[in-house]
Amino acid sequence: MDCLRAETYVLDLLRRHLAPTLFYHGPHHTLDVVEQAGSLARAEGITDTEELALLRTAAFYHDAGFLSAYQGHEAAGCALARQVLPGFGYSAEQIEKICGLIMATRMPQCPGDSHLAQILCDADLDYLGRPADFWPISQTLFEELTTRDLMSDETAWLELQVRFLSSHRYWTPTATARREAAKQERLAEVRQQLERL
Repeated sequence: MDCLRAETYVLDLLRRHLAPTLFYHGPHHTLDVVEQAGSLARAEGITDTEELALLRTAAFYHDAGFLSAYQGHEAAGCALARQVLPGFGYSAEQIEKICGLIMATRMPQCPGDSHLAQILCDADLDYLGRPADFWPISQTLFEELTTRDLMSDETAWLELQVRFLSSHRYWTPTATARREAAKQERLAEVRQQLERL
């Protein structure tokens, strides 16, 4: 597996070809998920080099489907992975593992018992429990959805945030310990904003 070339390839595609109105799902989000997945994997005791490589590749490709689709982007990302990763030395079995990780991030998240899928799901939504950048990041998602006529106004957005934060769960002990308390604080803040409208 030439992981570095596989990563460079997809990151270049994302930087050159993603729609500029993907204010949330841009290359910055992909790089954040890669970083958080690595951090969580280390904290969760993942040491197998192949598992770490597959997780990292899945993090790089998890939203690559936005290059061709908004709805169903996970499946589109898997199609891209199946198309290009053989050229970087990934076996069919490794690619299917990567696609399983990518598909686990589909909402509502469903990682099952796969430790790597749980880590990727937690990395994907790590910002929900980050006090410093929850609000600016959630604003970019609001703008992205509004641009696509998928969100009508701020009230509808805050109501969606309450439902989403209330139903969301972190899957790994590390993410729960790091982020759950702060996520609950953000939920309280969202409810307060909703009451003020």
